[in-house]
Amino acid sequence: MSISVIKTALPGVVVLEPDVLGDSRGFFMETYHEKKYRGLGLNCTFVQDNCSHSAKGILRGLHYQLDHPQGKLVFAIKGEVFDVAVDIRRGSPFFGHWVGEILSEENKRQIYIPEGFAHGFCVLSDSADFIYKCTDFYHPDDDRGINWSDRTINIKWPVENPILSAKDKALPMLQETPENLLPEYNPG
Repeated sequence: MSISVIKTALPGVVVLEPDVLGDSRGFFMETYHEKKYRGLGLNCTFVQDNCSHSAKGILRGLHYQLDHPQGKLVFAIKGEVFDVAVDIRRGSPFFGHWVGEILSEENKRQIYIPEGFAHGFCVLSDSADFIYKCTDFYHPDDDRGINWSDRTINIKWPVENPILSAKDKALPMLQETPENLLPEYNPG
């Protein structure tokens, strides 16, 4: 089985299309294979898997951790989401730029979001089950975020009036975030 890699406009953020073997009984696919993914340049160790279930119109994000940054391999196992990565690394030539991708149980695409990027998604189907493989453990005291509606980032979310948590509604705009609370860009 092989994996196709699609580069995005943000270096390091890649879309992955695993091979899917299917017939009238259903399908089989590898959602992660360390040796194959390392061969694609994803030299990370995943230490925590998370699953979230959300209803249509829910928007989660844009989240990141500063002291315990997480690279994330994400995909939808049920439903459809619009997934977003934003480069928030101070000093990056792509600072404030974003990419978005539809991830669904039909297309079986995955997206890898490196450390130093904010991440969020919104649910387009009636509901969605979403998996995150993370390169570091979640630390609640290190939980940070950028407001989903930041006009300087200008994400083209495909939902109107999304449903947000109180925490996500209160997240600051990128320009309001002190530099010391943003990850640093380290090329190479």
